[in-house]
Amino acid sequence: MALLSGSPNPPLDATFEISDSNNLNDWVVLKNSSPCNWTGISCDQSTLYINSIDLAGLTISGNFPFKFCKIKSLQNLSLSDNFLNGSISTRQISSCSNLHFLNLSNNLLVGNLPEFVPVFRNLQWLDLSRNNFSGDIPSSFGASFPKLQVLSLFGNLLNGTIPSSLTNLSELIRCEIAYNPFTPGPLPADIGKLIKLKNLWLPYTNLIGEIPESIGGLIALENLDLSNNELSGRIPESIGKLKNVKQIELYWNRLSGELPASLGNLSNLIYFDASMNGLSGVIPEKFAALQLISLGLNDNYLEGEIPESLVSNTKLEDLKLFNNRFSGALPGRLGENSNLEEFDVSGNGFRGNLPSLLCNGKKLKRLIAFNNKLSGNFPESYGDCDSLTYIRIFNNEMSGSIPVSVWRLPRVHLLEIKNNRFDGVVPSAISGSRKLAQLRISDNQFSGEFPGGICQLSELEVVDASRNRFSGELPLCITELRKLEKLDLQENMFSGEIPSNVSLWKHLTDLNLSRNRFYGEIPSELGSLPDLNYLDLSENLLSGEIPAQLTNLKLNKFNVSGNNLAGRIPVGFDNTFYLPSLIGNPKLCSPDLKPFHPCPKTKFATWFLVGFFLVVCLLLLLSLLWFLKSKTMSIGENIKPLWKLTSFHTMSISEREILGSLTEENLIGSGGSGQVYRARLKTGQSVAVKRLWDVNAKMGRLSSYQSEVETLGRIRHGNIVKLLLSCAGEDLRVLVYEYMENGSLGDVLHGEKGGVLLDWQKRFKIAVGAAQGLAYLHHDCVPAIVHRDVKSNNILLDEEFSPRVADFGLAKMLQLEEGKEASAMSLIAGSYGYIAPEYAYTMKVTEKSDVYSFGVVLMELVTGKRPTDSFFGENNDMIKWVTDATATSEDHCLNLRHLMDTRINPSSSDYTEMEKVLNVALLCTSAFPINRPSMRRVVEFLKDGKDICFPPTSPKCCSTTS
Repeated sequence: MALLSGSPNPPLDATFEISDSNNLNDWVVLKNSSPCNWTGISCDQSTLYINSIDLAGLTISGNFPFKFCKIKSLQNLSLSDNFLNGSISTRQISSCSNLHFLNLSNNLLVGNLPEFVPVFRNLQWLDLSRNNFSGDIPSSFGASFPKLQVLSLFGNLLNGTIPSSLTNLSELIRCEIAYNPFTPGPLPADIGKLIKLKNLWLPYTNLIGEIPESIGGLIALENLDLSNNELSGRIPESIGKLKNVKQIELYWNRLSGELPASLGNLSNLIYFDASMNGLSGVIPEKFAALQLISLGLNDNYLEGEIPESLVSNTKLEDLKLFNNRFSGALPGRLGENSNLEEFDVSGNGFRGNLPSLLCNGKKLKRLIAFNNKLSGNFPESYGDCDSLTYIRIFNNEMSGSIPVSVWRLPRVHLLEIKNNRFDGVVPSAISGSRKLAQLRISDNQFSGEFPGGICQLSELEVVDASRNRFSGELPLCITELRKLEKLDLQENMFSGEIPSNVSLWKHLTDLNLSRNRFYGEIPSELGSLPDLNYLDLSENLLSGEIPAQLTNLKLNKFNVSGNNLAGRIPVGFDNTFYLPSLIGNPKLCSPDLKPFHPCPKTKFATWFLVGFFLVVCLLLLLSLLWFLKSKTMSIGENIKPLWKLTSFHTMSISEREILGSLTEENLIGSGGSGQVYRARLKTGQSVAVKRLWDVNAKMGRLSSYQSEVETLGRIRHGNIVKLLLSCAGEDLRVLVYEYMENGSLGDVLHGEKGGVLLDWQKRFKIAVGAAQGLAYLHHDCVPAIVHRDVKSNNILLDEEFSPRVADFGLAKMLQLEEGKEASAMSLIAGSYGYIAPEYAYTMKVTEKSDVYSFGVVLMELVTGKRPTDSFFGENNDMIKWVTDATATSEDHCLNLRHLMDTRINPSSSDYTEMEKVLNVALLCTSAFPINRPSMRRVVEFLKDGKDICFPPTSPKCCSTTS
């Protein structure tokens, strides 16, 4: 909108227009004055000639304003972080050949990169990163920039090859061309010619072949990042010549062979990560003695013992050696001289004791050593390690009692020491571990009573103390654990009655008290728990009747066998399916179920039976008439009678009830994969019946039906929708799910139900629950499952607004046996507005794709807006809108109440929580997958992350994405 024209001193020989959002009003107001006073304009102090135009982040739009370059004195031009679009021609850019600095990063530019001709003799900095350029890097680049020091092209759609001519840029200091879908090709063989290069950043560039021996010629190199490629072969011995290198990132390739001994020569190296490759052999002694801050060698085939020289490291913070073939004892003095924060040696063959000095620096947070052959006692010194948050040492041979001080560590949220030989008692001092969310101590020899102090752990979600020697009664206060999801105490010697006041267990999904000595009656209140789907009370001394209320539960596991139960079996359990769950209770009776005795009959019962018999006869007659009539009618839409019905949960439902629900009046939704109907069963229960289009099956692809059955059929989690059964015929595929009373999150936020979900606490509950469901898919399923279509319409809400992640028609199980990322997809995965940017050019999905989509959902919850909306202006993009808003924050930490849904009337504490969620959303939607947190970390952030801020690189940020 503004017009830049010449001024008498200096004379400007060009006029041109640019569009902005009123950030350049002074260009109009002051148009008759010297441009040196205008926003973004800098002039030489002696000549008053314009030498710099910096309009970064001023919401400029339109095509590249190449006429700026007609200002002959102009040296620096920065138009980054705007909305420039269109392409740049070679003719247009040629007018900029006098520039020293050109930054067009983070715009919307498209098309091929222009040829920079004639030679740009003075250009030192060229940044075209984070646009949508495609095609090749012109080979002429190698001759166009004799003084170029910075070449930044990362985050585009460049799909040609990396030209070897780039090695002619002899003055180059930074080469940043990562995150481009280049045609697979090698690293230029003569890369070593760039002797001034300090930063070589090439992750996600489809590199193949070996790392060239010439890499050793990069004598000035400080950062070498070749991660997330397909590089193979050995790490060249010449890498030991990189005397100035501080960081080497080689993870997630196909490298093999041994770690070169020359790595020990890299005296300045502080970060080294070669994880997720095929490396073998031992860790060189001299290399282990380097003063590394972080050493990542996990997921390889390394073997032998850990060199004792590692103890001499005074800077070591992160040591990740998991999933290798290491053996022998861990160095006993490991941690004595350093401030270890993360220690992970799981999945090896280590023997002997855990080093007692791991927390000598009082900074250890994560202690992970499961799946080894470790023995000895749990070091008492760990009890002084208040920094510990995460302990996993299960599947070892450790013994003795756990020190009292360890039980009360204040920051631990996961304590997993199952399948060892620990003994002793769990002390009441466990009440001091106030952040404990998961207590997994099964398969040990713990004894004594279960401590009442556990009731003070309000964050507890999982308690698994099965297969120990606990005795006595359960503390009655255990029912006060409001967040409890799983309680497994099977195979102990507990006695007393099962606590009856369980109404606060709203999130409980699994209750296993089997093989103990509980007596008394089964609490009928268990039947009112909304999420309970696993109930095993078998082999106890329970008496009384089976509460009829238990038939209200949607159970996939039910077992009360081997008790002293008596009376009539409730109608919902009175069938052969439940027979194994009922046997061993000789006093139970049933009119039909063998081998149970018939229940005693009264005179009233006799008359009742007579009447019942007459009614049955009448119903049989009516059924016969209906059957004869139906022979002349078609069922549904040419549905064939041959069906395969597979049940995943125990329930009573017939094919007739399923097919009968597929009518127009029962239709409640329609989407890309099929139509959804509500079916009311004769039991009074409602279910959702999804009839799939399943066109993929006819095209020879993995059908959405098959994908959902394979995925949901084996999942058991309170935040994943339950697939009750599947029904397959020749022409029809039907899936039956639990019915969600409140529809989808998308409906509630944006549809006809908009306005219902105004309470922030409900929204936050949905955010945490959905995150937990996705974290379960990514981290607890083997192999991991990527949903691939996370969006608000695929998050369903039950009657209490508890979320269930649904619609797994696009889900994919990640097979990572060879340590590689998921293969390219043949079908578009995801929904517009939710698709991670890298998918557009890699066609590959990983867990980080789901993380991005979930970040969009978090933004929806806070803003109340759809991901794409005309409200956001020209770009129609919520992520861009929210991200740009952060630029108004002086310290990069959000205070963005103007972004929040105006339908919410939050308290001040709600505002704080909403800002936290928005910050987490920004981390999740980072442009580069490597910067996004895992879903497990997202859950931690949402529950605990009071100091999360954006961007993660800001020094003011208190938490990172690691």
